[in-house]
Parts: sequence; C-alpha cells; structure tokens
Amino acid sequence: MAPGTLQTVRPPSGFLGRLEALAEAERGQLPLWMPVALGLGIAAWFLLPGQGAWAVFLLLALSVALAGMVLPWGTRTARAVTVAGMLAMLGCTLVWWRAERVAAPVLARPVVVAFTGDVERVEPLPARELVRLTLAPVAGSTPLSGREGAGVGRSAMIAGAASGGIRPTPDPSLPGRGGLPPLIRVNVAESDLPPGVVPGARLSLRARLMPPPSAALPGAYDFARTAWFQGIGATGRGFAPIRVIAAGDAGNAGLRASLTNHIVARIEGSTGGIAAAFVTGDRGAIAEEDAEAMRRSGLAHLLSISGLHVTAVVVATMTLVLKLLALFPPLALRVRLPVVAAGSGAVAALGYTWLSGADVPTVRSCIAALLVLAALSLGREAITLRMIATGALLVLLVLPESLAGPSFQLSFAAVTAIVALHEHPRVRGWFLGRGEAAWWRLLRGLGSLLLTGLVVEAALMPIGLYHFHKAGLYGALANIVAIPLTTFVTMPLEALALLLDVVGLGAPAWWAVERSLALLLWIAHLVSSAPGSVAALPAMPDGAFALMVAGGLWIALWRERWRRWGVVPVAAGALWALATPAPDLLVTGDGRHLALATADGGMAILRDRAGDYVRSTLGEGGGVTGDLPPLSEQPDARCSPDLCVATREAGGRRWTILATRSGYAVPWAELVAACARADIVVSERQLPDKCRPRWLKLDRTMLRRTGGVAVTLSTGRVTTARRGGAHPWEVPATVAPPRVPRAGFSPSRTGLVRDGTRSSDHRPTHPQPLP
Repeated sequence: MAPGTLQTVRPPSGFLGRLEALAEAERGQLPLWMPVALGLGIAAWFLLPGQGAWAVFLLLALSVALAGMVLPWGTRTARAVTVAGMLAMLGCTLVWWRAERVAAPVLARPVVVAFTGDVERVEPLPARELVRLTLAPVAGSTPLSGREGAGVGRSAMIAGAASGGIRPTPDPSLPGRGGLPPLIRVNVAESDLPPGVVPGARLSLRARLMPPPSAALPGAYDFARTAWFQGIGATGRGFAPIRVIAAGDAGNAGLRASLTNHIVARIEGSTGGIAAAFVTGDRGAIAEEDAEAMRRSGLAHLLSISGLHVTAVVVATMTLVLKLLALFPPLALRVRLPVVAAGSGAVAALGYTWLSGADVPTVRSCIAALLVLAALSLGREAITLRMIATGALLVLLVLPESLAGPSFQLSFAAVTAIVALHEHPRVRGWFLGRGEAAWWRLLRGLGSLLLTGLVVEAALMPIGLYHFHKAGLYGALANIVAIPLTTFVTMPLEALALLLDVVGLGAPAWWAVERSLALLLWIAHLVSSAPGSVAALPAMPDGAFALMVAGGLWIALWRERWRRWGVVPVAAGALWALATPAPDLLVTGDGRHLALATADGGMAILRDRAGDYVRSTLGEGGGVTGDLPPLSEQPDARCSPDLCVATREAGGRRWTILATRSGYAVPWAELVAACARADIVVSERQLPDKCRPRWLKLDRTMLRRTGGVAVTLSTGRVTTARRGGAHPWEVPATVAPPRVPRAGFSPSRTGLVRDGTRSSDHRPTHPQPLP
C-alpha cells in the first residue's frame, strides 16, 4: 500500500503548496541531501578566492536558513530550507577551521641542507627503487655551500621553481625545528638507505628540499593543498651518506609494513604489489605501466581498499564464525549466532581498516559495513541510500578536506550509483529471483553485473575526466570478469596463503594467487590496449563539472518523476566540457617545459629529455594520450640547442612562439630581435626588459605570479594555475594574464591586466636583466 500523508499542519496554497506537496512525496529522501548541503559549504570554501568571499557565502547561507524560519514552521519545506542553510554554513566554517588548525610552517624557498630527523613513516616504493620517508627534523640543520653543496644547489633551485615560485612561511609564529618545517617528506634510493630505518629511528642526512609543489598546469594535481592538510612543509630528495644515529624499535615497523614485505617476498613484480595492495593498501610495488593499465581498463578501484575488499573480509569472517559456532549445539540454542557473527564482522572491518592505513575509501566502507551489520542485528533493511548518506556525513564532519579529493568523490559516487540503481522498483523487478533454472539465474546475475558496471562507469566518468583528464570506456566489461575473480578466487586464496604461512605450507597457495593476479593483469592490459579504450579530455571547466555532479545527485536521490529533470544539467555540463577547446599551448610553472598543439591533434614537447611525469602532466592537460614527440622534429618549428621558434595556425592567423631550451646565455641582440618577431615568449629565465613580444611574455617573473599557463590561441583565452586565492597553501597571483576578446583581436593592441586595471602598454616591466 502507498504511504499516506503524514503532514500534521495545514499545507499552504499556491507555489508553496505545490512545493510542500513535492516535499511530502519525497519525505523519505530529504535526509539524503544533508551531506550534499554540508558538502556545498565545503566546496564553496575551496572554490571561492578569499576571506571576503567566504564571509559573503556564510551570510548567504544564513539568509537561506532565516528564510526557512520565515516560512510556516510546521511544513517540511521550511525545515528542509533551514537545515540546508545551516549545514552549508557548518561546512564552510568547518573546513575553514580545519585549514587553520593544521597550519604548519612551509619551506620558504628551495634549499640544500644537512639535518637530523626522526622517522615518522616509511613507505617502500619497490617499483621505483625508492623509499619515501616522512621525517621530523630535530636540530642542527645547516644550508650547504661550497664544495659540499656543489652539483646540487643549482638543480635544487631549478627543481624548486617547478612549484611555480617561492612560497613564504605562512605563520612565523610556528617555527619549525632546526630551522625547517616540523614535517618533511623525502624520497631516498633503496641502495642509499642503511638497515634499521624504521619509525622512531633518528637519521642524519643531506637533502635537496623545496616547498610542496602546487599544480604545474591549470587543472593538474595540487600537491601543495594535500601537503597542507597533512602538515608536510617541504618535500625533496635525500642523498647518501645516510647515518642512523639512534636505532628505532623494530616493532615500530608495524604489522602493515611487515605484511607488505612478507607478501612482496612471496610474489615478485607487480603481481606481488597487487597482492599487497589487497591486504594492506600499499601500492608501492606495482610497476607504473601495470598501474596505468589498471587505470585505463577501469580496474584501478581494485587496488584501493574499499567496499569490495571490506565486504569480502566481513562476509568471510561472519561465515567462518557462524560455521564454527554452529558446531556447538548448546551454544547455538542459547545465543543469537547472527548477532555474534555480526559483531565479529565489525571487529574484522575495524581491524582491516586500521591495517590498510585508514584511507578515505576504506573508512567510508568500514562505516557502511558497521551500519549494515547494525541494521542486520536489529532486523532492519541494511543497504540503503540513508546508510551511504550517513557515512558521507561522518567522513565530511571529521575530514572535510577529503571532499576536494578524487578518492572521496569516486568512492561515494560509485556506491551511490549502485544502491540508487538497485533501489529502483523496475530494476529490482528485473533481477529478482524467480526460482528459475541455474543457467537462467547465472545469466540474470551477469546482466545485473553488466548493468551495474555501466551505471558506475557513467557515474565515475565525469570525476575521472575532471581530475585525471581521461577515463576508461570498457571498464564495465572488464569488471564482469575482474570482480568475481578478485572476490571469489584471489582474496580467499591470499587469506589461505597467509594462514598456511604460519606453519610454512603457504607456497602452493601463493602460486595460485600469483596465477590469478597474472590473469587479472592480462585482462587489464588487453582492455587498456584495445582501440578507443580511453577517453581523453583537456582540463574541464569547474562549472561543467558542477552541473554534471548536481544532475547526477538529482537523479540518484529523488524518487518521483521530477528526478528525470536531472538529465538536463548532466547534458548541459557534458556539452560544455566537450565544447571547451583544447589548449594550443601549455607552459609549466617553472617555464622549463611547454607543449604545443600539432596539426594532427597531438602535442609536441619542448625538451627532448623531459621526464615521464612532465610528459604525462602535459599530455593530460592537453587531452592527449600516448607519447609526446619533440618539438624540434615538427615541420613548423626551428630549434637550436638554446632556442626554439614554432608557428601555429589558429583563429584565422599564424602565431609565432619563441622558447628557450637551455640555461646558456643567448646573444643580446639576437634575443631582442627574436622577441620582437614572436607573439609569445616562454622562458625559465628572467628575460630582459628589451625582450618585448607582440602579446605574451611568460618568463620567470611572470610565471612566479601566475603558475602554469594554458593558452587557447583561437579565442585568446589564457588560464593560469594560480587564481589569486587566499587559501593558506596558495600564492596570490599579483598579475592576471590578458583575456583577449574573440572579435577584432590584434595582439599588438592587447593590454596586460595588472592589479585589476589595464595598463596602456601590453609589455610587462621587469627588474634588471640577467647578466
């Protein structure tokens, strides 16, 4: 029977009456929007530029809450509007308070230092032959100079410029120990690390340190934001010799590190790294090409301990406990075994979450598992959208900054899509068991898995494109095989192997685990190498992503017919993202690297010996998959060891781009003449004032202020990585780049926006040129 009206007051008439009728029909869904309102306030704090804008948002949210109080209070509409406004205020205030609470000094500029530090965390990265150390400096940190620092000082300055400039220490009242930030992360070669480096040990080493790098390009990963909330004030590379001054307790290595080392010792290569990821969440032993294949095939979620893994552990624990206790009839007759099994499953979920490092997907899955177990114990329906909303609300209240990360978004988007799909009455009717033949039940189960995979891929694709600029297209098909293989074969075999290792009989089980993981990797490489397996897109506008997220939530959280209107913002956001032209020119924040669009739709890179990370970042920023060819090999480019001049047809005219390729001096007259013939000049150096291109001058001085730059020549649009925000990890952009109108554009008439005004001369001024 359909539920009757539960309204206790007389509903208003007119528009408010129709709104109240909708709220009454959706009364069971209204609580699902509580984490959305909280997340709206958190997102506003991240997106808005500074304290003034944050205060305005808080006032607007307060106005919404007060408007709800003005409405007839007995109505659902009034309560919903009031609660939404208050939660939005809470979200903005909470993340603002959290950012101030974790404040710690940040390294002011790149340095090379010798220091002593206590080991806080050890993260082996066998695939890269590195070990990542998190250190707390204690005292005696001294800058290196002369011969001791020779060979690393200049490279440190160049590497430090990759962050886009020099960052001041945010709070001088929070001094770091030994003149350094209180927490530092360094990578050390495995061969340089002495034995006995465990948490609690004290090391003496020298390192090349720099401030945590901000986004190298617009839309790229911003490590500075992540490091701020983790309390990391510097990052870099450590060098030999490294001495252990005080040994740490070997027991401090922890069960997680011990299990990881044990598993990697049993299975070599990426298969061992995947096996370790299933148990401890440590993915350091997975080779980059295999990790990329997992991402491109849509199987990367298997490497992040989340609902699939936690569910498998809980189900296995409950089944084992039930079977064992059922062997004792007196106990089975006097105790509710399902409740005991549920309690055991809860303990297993908590232990697994702690063992795997308590990342956001694992915490979300653990909370969901605990809620499911509690519901089962009380005889209630377990897996519902309210459970998902409760988990999201708890995570955001404890870690509000997690909303901005892809981990939170991917995790909750996937599970929300799954539950919303299977809560739909029509879908539930399709896959409801009917006592049919086994082969038909198997076919129905495969159809359910395929449909679920397609819906999850559709939900995750905008998030993947927004954060990583690419998304797999065949993930649903790959997961039909990969999920059952992982859940019913690999993980049980791995648990059996670990159990048999106690008595030294685990070798056959480890062989079976290795074979199953080899099959998983084969599937990943097969799918990832298929034609059209990956959709690539340049940096997506924030507005397009927001429209798609809003539309997806509208479809998933409502139940009445008006949910279908969510297709409109989803389609509008998708069209906006697809219509956004790819940038013609990408320049990293240090000015050392650029990528220029080619006639065949690819991008060519300036420096032939650029590293894999730089190539990957530039390719993702331009929405290009595959390797980037050298700019010197392009027909429209002329390059010497020191300079490169390239041309590009766009917007009905020919553009000339000049870029420096080395740190050697260029004859003054030649450089000035080349600048005069170029529309855009790019350099890692501070160029002289006489170097005056026709439009845009991106040298060290300008890039320190703007960070990485993306230029669309057809429209004259220039997008910068730094937007002048006042977030504690950001560097304010004191100069905004020019925005060229679409019509009647002439580079020689374009002004440079400076401090909110347009100067009469488009040529930026600089201090004295380099000698």
